[in-house]
Amino acid sequence: MRSEQDVNRIIDLYADTVIRICMLHLRNESDAEDIFQTVCIKYMNHDGTFENAEHEKAWLIRVTINACKDLQRSFFYSRTVSLETAYSYAQPISDEHREVLDAVLGLPLKYRQVILLHFYEEYTVPQIAKILDKNENTVYTHLNRAKKLLRKRLEESANG
Repeated sequence: MRSEQDVNRIIDLYADTVIRICMLHLRNESDAEDIFQTVCIKYMNHDGTFENAEHEKAWLIRVTINACKDLQRSFFYSRTVSLETAYSYAQPISDEHREVLDAVLGLPLKYRQVILLHFYEEYTVPQIAKILDKNENTVYTHLNRAKKLLRKRLEESANG
């Protein structure tokens, strides 16, 4: 079991990353916070060692993605609607950023994942492939298709 100092350190370093990944998958702040707590508990109970900080971060991202998938497959999740969805609370965001965010969130999950990891988390394609347990060429393909879809959607909304 890890010390409180270790858990606080990863919270300070990786909280934003974990929450962003959760929001990308779940689109719900409350669920994202629950998954963040689950990831912290899994980290605290993990007795393995990490080669370096990048290995630790990659492990946290993989655990986060898996925890999001587990929640989405759960009976409870498939039978409920969040209050945020029900009331459609909008966060104050500029129109330009809203348009890009909507376009990214409108992408299929496999494309949203690579966009987030590449452009927001600044991972390279080989690192993304390792994190997502996919072939590098698959990641390149998903990244290229995601960029084309985003470009097309943003052009359509600008023109129309």
